[in-house]
Amino acid sequence: MGGDLIIKLDSVELTTGESVSLVARKEFKGKSHTIRMGVAMAIAAAIYLPAAPVFILSRGRDSTVLKGTELTAYTRSDSSVEIAGLPPARENVSGLSEMLKMLPPRVTNAEGREGDMLNLIFQAREEDLQGAFAQAGWLKVEKAKRLIFWHLLWQRGHYTKLPMDRLYVFGRAQDYSYALPDPLSIVARRHHLRIWKTGRMVDGVPLWVAAATHDISIQFVKRKLRLFHRIDPNVDAERDFIAGNLSEAKQLSREEYVNCPEPLSGAQTATGQPYYSDSRMLLLELHPASAPAATQIASKLP
Repeated sequence: MGGDLIIKLDSVELTTGESVSLVARKEFKGKSHTIRMGVAMAIAAAIYLPAAPVFILSRGRDSTVLKGTELTAYTRSDSSVEIAGLPPARENVSGLSEMLKMLPPRVTNAEGREGDMLNLIFQAREEDLQGAFAQAGWLKVEKAKRLIFWHLLWQRGHYTKLPMDRLYVFGRAQDYSYALPDPLSIVARRHHLRIWKTGRMVDGVPLWVAAATHDISIQFVKRKLRLFHRIDPNVDAERDFIAGNLSEAKQLSREEYVNCPEPLSGAQTATGQPYYSDSRMLLLELHPASAPAATQIASKLP
């Protein structure tokens, strides 16, 4: 059996100091290893029957609640708040600055281990975001990993949509996964990025954040008996490559460097690969689909 974790919320304290009762419950389950256990028991029974029951003790996966996971709560009853007791609302609050305050510097994997740096921000409507990457030659990778073996078997070096691992921001896996394969080594080398919705806007246009890295080879990790893509440790180069690529495709109207909320000069991916950075994110504003395809870079700070 997998682990089972239940989160409950009972109350919330308002800015006035008043406590309001809540109703909220969400269950998080780790995956079981029933099939793996059954296969192991069958193999053991074929070799030495008395050993088969030992595999009933197989351990399932832990249940993990990622930082930033959203949970909806409802008030138990009607509540009223006196306006006089509330602090004054802030005026002219930037959606970008508010988003940066809540943004983690790195993504996490399904076990909560921190990994890639968030190094790009896109200001674009969803259809414009998809259109810009399609115009620049990027591919949406496949989501289903169970078919990787067959694709590699039949397509071999021509398999351009190799899936990416699911990584998490705001407790959610990426909304989009894009890749730009190297024509000389499609499987081993590719530019790629994962993109997440932030729920924030600037002038009515949504903001997205992304983690971009450049796969440069494939390596075999003996202790895990797995193949991993090895990345270029200079993640800033990949950040700037994507800006240049979209600019050449005439998809940018503005590009500007933004300081990360938490400076990050060096870290490791979730698989333990080191990388380094100048601690800046790059904000890219994309052309609306109806706008003329002409690149006009408004500002690019050093």
